[in-house]
Amino acid sequence: MDIYLPADRNSSNTPLVILIHGGGWSGGDKQDFGLFIIELQKRLPGYAIANINYRLALNNNYLFPTQENDVKAAVEFLLNKSGEYKISKQLVLIGASAGAHLSLLHSYKHNTNSNIKAVISLFGPTELISLYNSTPNPSIPLLLAGVTGGTPASHTTIYQQSSPYNFVSAQSSPTLLFHGGNDPLVPVSQSTQLKDKLAANGVVNQYIFYPSEGHGWTGPNLTDTFNKIEVFLKQQMP
Repeated sequence: MDIYLPADRNSSNTPLVILIHGGGWSGGDKQDFGLFIIELQKRLPGYAIANINYRLALNNNYLFPTQENDVKAAVEFLLNKSGEYKISKQLVLIGASAGAHLSLLHSYKHNTNSNIKAVISLFGPTELISLYNSTPNPSIPLLLAGVTGGTPASHTTIYQQSSPYNFVSAQSSPTLLFHGGNDPLVPVSQSTQLKDKLAANGVVNQYIFYPSEGHGWTGPNLTDTFNKIEVFLKQQMP
């Protein structure tokens, strides 16, 4: 991981943003968030940032829940280092695509001490069985089979245990969701069904929909994304 610590930090009011990159759980790298980090540092100068990697499911070597476990280990490491780094134990998780899935999964499944004050998903998968069964993109079932070891029929438990949707409760972290209407990989329904379950459980949430965008975006809508992230975090962590 790469760690960015503001000069005037302290263990009382310096929250930590943890960034988790995408890449279908089989590719990508923390360097993908380079421009994102610059923007966050500009907008949220009082925040520390940790940009993490995790083992990738290449050639079926590291199947689920390897990536989930790596995120859990990284979060525990950072919490244990908070005194040394002079940062607080208040966390925000932000992920894109597969990294958004891992951010949501950790926030809902492993936030035992309520350290995670907000989680932000950029077009992340949320319920893997429906993603496998309902995606119009034939590459997605192949990708899911590659990282789980099989299909929902043959590996039901790992699909269920790896789906953030299944771990939503009234205690879940406030959640900000972004999705593009023309996403060719992750259907919009992955975000909307999570939004509905969060609302049903009384969890603070916000859903931002960009009708003409795909799996990621630039330009004015990216600026709008940063604006909404900034506002959301200032509301949740004043």
